[in-house]
Amino acid sequence: MATTEHPPPSRLRAWMLEGLSDMGKGGGHQGPHAVPEPADKGRPWYRVMCLTGVDYFSTLGYQPGIAALAAGLLSPIATIVLVVVTLAGALPVYRRVAEESPHGEGSISMLERLLSFWKGKLFVLTLLGFAATDFLITITLSAADASTHLVENPHLTDALHDKQVLITLVLVALLGAVFLKGFLEAIGVAVALVGVYLALNAVVVTVGLWHVATESHVVTDWSNALTAEHGNVFVMIGVALIVFPKLALGLSGFETGVAVMPHVKGDPGDTEERPAGRIRDTKKLLTVAAVIMSCFLIATSFITTLLIPEKEFEPGGAANGRALAFLAHDYLGNIFGTVYDVSTIAILWFAGASAMAGLLNLMPRYLPRYGMAPHWARAVRPMVIVFTLVAFLVTWIFDADVDAQGGAYATGVLVLISSAAIAVTIAAHKAGQRKGTIGFAVISAVFLYTTVVNVIERPDGVKIGACFIAGIILVSLLSRLARAFELRVTSVTLDPMAERFVRDMASRKIRFIANEPDQRDQAEYRDKIEQIRQDNDVPEQEDFVFVEVTVLDPSEFEAGLTVRGEVLHNRYRVLTLESSSIPNALAALLLHVRDATSRTPHIYFEWTEGNPFANFLRFFLFGQGEVAPVTREVLREAEPDRTRRPRVHAG
Repeated sequence: MATTEHPPPSRLRAWMLEGLSDMGKGGGHQGPHAVPEPADKGRPWYRVMCLTGVDYFSTLGYQPGIAALAAGLLSPIATIVLVVVTLAGALPVYRRVAEESPHGEGSISMLERLLSFWKGKLFVLTLLGFAATDFLITITLSAADASTHLVENPHLTDALHDKQVLITLVLVALLGAVFLKGFLEAIGVAVALVGVYLALNAVVVTVGLWHVATESHVVTDWSNALTAEHGNVFVMIGVALIVFPKLALGLSGFETGVAVMPHVKGDPGDTEERPAGRIRDTKKLLTVAAVIMSCFLIATSFITTLLIPEKEFEPGGAANGRALAFLAHDYLGNIFGTVYDVSTIAILWFAGASAMAGLLNLMPRYLPRYGMAPHWARAVRPMVIVFTLVAFLVTWIFDADVDAQGGAYATGVLVLISSAAIAVTIAAHKAGQRKGTIGFAVISAVFLYTTVVNVIERPDGVKIGACFIAGIILVSLLSRLARAFELRVTSVTLDPMAERFVRDMASRKIRFIANEPDQRDQAEYRDKIEQIRQDNDVPEQEDFVFVEVTVLDPSEFEAGLTVRGEVLHNRYRVLTLESSSIPNALAALLLHVRDATSRTPHIYFEWTEGNPFANFLRFFLFGQGEVAPVTREVLREAEPDRTRRPRVHAG
């Protein structure tokens, strides 16, 4: 295909657009954080688990405090409910997602396959909005909690007092700077961070449990207060179920766990079509991570609730957003507490890096295929700047408050998990698995209930999500509009009969007639030729080849083009094409014929009746409309040299 020549870019522009690629072509994954190249054999599952762990396990930095703030004395019981939902709900769902989507596409891809045309695209864009909420709030919430640990450190609290927003912005900026320079997902770094962080948490938990065991009155005081406040066990369980949605942050990490599947080594006999070893080891990854996290969640919620005064969890309290760090300083001294703070800050910051990598990997996976990404969005650095600026805005709006961002984060997490549960329910139903369908349907209902309750109680999350959705849809549609006349055919393949037609035409003037197939009887083609000759005053001895395009899914943006030739009624030569857009298919065919024959082809149209604006909307949404001028415009953009441009005639 011909391309327009551009002047050499400036050094800044060249640096910003370094690594620019044709994203979306070939159906592969794009972006610097996409699946490994085939030469990369992957890593053992337990090492890859640490890559997801920087996001999943880092929530221990703020989850116990949020749980205590939401559930009060019921925090341990509410956390047990969370663990049950995790192990009996989210884990089975994502183990099934790993089976259905073994290349890291996740549940969004599963749902995308169920819907076609524009409704499918808009649905995916909506889910991408919630995914963007999840990842961006991960960046800002993690940075905010990291700054909390920094500000509340006894050695630094005087110097950094009231500077939490500034510190959070600096951490987000540093994260963006790392990606502007160039960032590779370092599994080795993740292993070190997760190993040290979990070891330090194990020490804090062990010491906390020792104090609970040796100071038996704390258990008695807690149980008495719990009974006085809630009465009996059934009331406690009921209240715990009600407050459970507020603890949904503890469910994060599963979508990331599936996204990193391509990094899992698997078995030597694995194939891309059926990577059985990768699927098996990813299930191990998800299960072990969930079990480790569940144990820590129960233990940490128990010791923090019993050992930390309730007022310290309130905003401004010493344990707000840093409950375990509070215990580390209080029971193990400021030196150990500082080491714990440093480890927590490091893993929270790296969790932001993982989220940024997820954003840069997720958006190119869908938007370019839809034609809904601006040209510069193919490069990493411009997208890093956009995401960093959005993270600045979110930090400023929420004033770097961990508790305030919890609702938005939980909403993003719950919507993704709910969509995954629905996707696997549909997959089980299609597979004829009755018990699986019922089980996953129940899990879907639980997550949908949790999502609705979370949205009602903390509407900030859905508001932020709605803003991201609106922004993504608006930018996507404007991008699609701006690229409407772009040549979107990635390749043109002619079958033997079509090649024979082209070789025969190359010996004389190449003339095509664009025909909208109707009855395809002899009269249709005879009358069409007669009309074209009269409208364009073409000599009778000139012959033509008909070109007929069938529109399949007009919402698709780009794909390869296969051209088939056939002779109808023993006389009329017809080339048939299937595409998402008639003008783009015709333009691609003309350019291919020109390049193959070194001759300039001509194509003839009849004008379409109707309002030009309405016809353009038909083209934009349905790939049809006023074909002649749009075909000419696609050719004009694709071939700047007027002397080499195929000729378009309309009469």
